[in-house]
Amino acid sequence: MLITTTNVVEGRPIQEYLGVINAQSIIGANIFKDIFAGLRDVFGGRSKTYERVLEQAKEDALRELAEKAQALGANGIVGVDLDFETIGSGGSMLMVIATGTAVRI
Repeated sequence: MLITTTNVVEGRPIQEYLGVINAQSIIGANIFKDIFAGLRDVFGGRSKTYERVLEQAKEDALRELAEKAQALGANGIVGVDLDFETIGSGGSMLMVIATGTAVRI
């Protein structure tokens, strides 16, 4: 499955547009991750813990997007957009929304 943020794929014309699709991934951050991330806030530096959580949420959303495209008979997704949000009380959950257009190339 070809997945791209561009609206066209150079050298591979789109034969059919199958529709807009989207997928979400919501991952809760637990207390231990919050404690270690809080220490990073105090002492500075990157929070590898949250980076891993965000990366996992992104991969889950893209995997689900590809599954939805495949169910439509697509072999590509163009114009992919990823949005990252925090939800829940105190922003305790991380959400990734992936949107794109399923196509047959």
